[in-house]
Amino acid sequence: MLATMEIVNILDQSEALGQMVLESEVMEEFQKAKSTMDHDTEAQALITRFNELKDSYEEVERFGRYHPDYNKIMKDIRVAKREMDMHHTVAEYKVAERNLQQLLDEVSEVVATSVSDNVKVPKDGAVLKEGGCGCGSGSGGCGCKAS
Repeated sequence: MLATMEIVNILDQSEALGQMVLESEVMEEFQKAKSTMDHDTEAQALITRFNELKDSYEEVERFGRYHPDYNKIMKDIRVAKREMDMHHTVAEYKVAERNLQQLLDEVSEVVATSVSDNVKVPKDGAVLKEGGCGCGSGSGGCGCKAS
């Protein structure tokens, strides 16, 4: 019975922590920036163009430099990405997204270290980055290899 009450208490506390994150100023700024970007027709057009070029890029990537449109697609996708990233509502969204990720990383670290100092914690969104193992050691590639 004690273990059950302890688990219920932990679940209640984790739910409260999640609610605090949802009600935080950082989350509010993220939601506002996302809504602004979603309703900005110019930003949506840039995002759509980039996604279309990304599909072409994936086709070209299969063949690499041997694809006849390799240089054109590579240039076009870089230009489209830069235009998209430099648009003010997209840039504000990315800043808000980074701030939210930082908050989530900090919360994860506090929770993990409260359990044990040996728990590996993802940092800087490492779980979301391609090729990262998520341990947050900062060694590049698989952080589990770091000592």
